[in-house]
Amino acid sequence: MIEAKSISKFFSVVNEKGLAEGLTAVLNVSLTVPDGKIVSLLGPSGCGKSTFLEILAGLQAPTDGAIRIDGKLVLEPLPATRKEQIAYRRRYRFISPLANGVFRDHPKHDIAMIFQDYAVFPWMTALQNVVFALKLRNAGIKRGGVSAAGCPGHQGAARLKSREIEERALYYLGKAGLAVSAHKYPSQLSGGMRQRLALARALSVEPKIILMDEPFAAVDALTREKLQDELLRLWQETAGAGSPITIVLVTHDVQEAVYLSDEVVVFSPGPGSIRNRIPVTAKRPRARTDAGLVEIQERILAIFQYDINQEADYSI
Repeated sequence: MIEAKSISKFFSVVNEKGLAEGLTAVLNVSLTVPDGKIVSLLGPSGCGKSTFLEILAGLQAPTDGAIRIDGKLVLEPLPATRKEQIAYRRRYRFISPLANGVFRDHPKHDIAMIFQDYAVFPWMTALQNVVFALKLRNAGIKRGGVSAAGCPGHQGAARLKSREIEERALYYLGKAGLAVSAHKYPSQLSGGMRQRLALARALSVEPKIILMDEPFAAVDALTREKLQDELLRLWQETAGAGSPITIVLVTHDVQEAVYLSDEVVVFSPGPGSIRNRIPVTAKRPRARTDAGLVEIQERILAIFQYDINQEADYSI
């Protein structure tokens, strides 16, 4: 279970006059995501969705609040006052987010993250990309924590042998429909295939949680729908195997959020805070034209319209 409690994120930025000023990206966000669910974070650009997702992943430390996964702290908030800095330095020897992972117990969180721009290595084949992730998994297990590239060290998991690494990589490439493209480079793959490669690489480390930041935004509408269905198929396979993956998805697409999710979390315009939490109880498999899904989409669009125009044209 993912538990976010009172998460805030403050940045210091330089304005056009060269003066430092504050920017609050996320403000007092509390959210619980049960195991095995798909939850979408939806909202206008600049509302802090991606920042919040990176805090969930441990890629950023919150200014205030805490993220716990299965009861374990992901990263401590960074010190905000001189007194906190002194205590932090005494505890970790230097002030850095890295101190959370170097001078304390490594968090044992099985997390994979998929980015909008695929984040695959162009000089590696599809197979080599997945193999690389699995080698990082092995390194994470050896250290007992999260690897430098965010691949998880599984608590109680066994390290894979070289032969097993390639077998698993080929297995997940096949799951993603890329078996015949295993030896192709990303430049030889379409945008949709590159995103399926990113999905295969994430699934190969067998995480408990996948965090996705606008994963389908760079492809055309038809490919996007195919990738959504592919994601649901793979997610349902993990559920059928008794180990359902938890997915948290950042998107701007209202239809995508409603079609995929068990719950849609609507963020307010910046600073980002939770505006509404809308459960989606329609049974799976779903049709995009289902009347219940369309009604939820219309409700969410009305919320956005209200925030833009400051006038309600729908009963919320």
